[in-house]
Amino acid sequence: MQHKKTAIALILCGSIFSLVSCYKNKTVLQDTAEITRTVTFSQDIIPIFNKSCNLSGCHSSGGQAPNLTEANAFNSLTIGNYIDKTSPENSTIYLKMTGKRGTPMPVSGSNKDYNALILAWIKQGANNN
Repeated sequence: MQHKKTAIALILCGSIFSLVSCYKNKTVLQDTAEITRTVTFSQDIIPIFNKSCNLSGCHSSGGQAPNLTEANAFNSLTIGNYIDKTSPENSTIYLKMTGKRGTPMPVSGSNKDYNALILAWIKQGANNN
């Protein structure tokens, strides 16, 4: 009789432990808010690069690739394969800006608003508009 009680207690404890251990205790937050308006390269993306990226010694002419100066940014991104239109979240530029591939860019810290604009622009076809 004692063995039956012990066996039942073990089964009960094991069941409770299994249920408790399956409890989801982590919440994954989305990196960026979804942008539904049209994002343009000239009005939305270039200003990001001008404020944070193509500064002296960074992604300017003669600096680190890609060259994100206004005259060269689009070609540098497309020719350099920094954009993945089939899987925007896997675009090199987006991964670098979010810190999912190396140090977040800009070096002053990742900016969720900038990241959201870049991702939306790529999802919308990464046009030179």
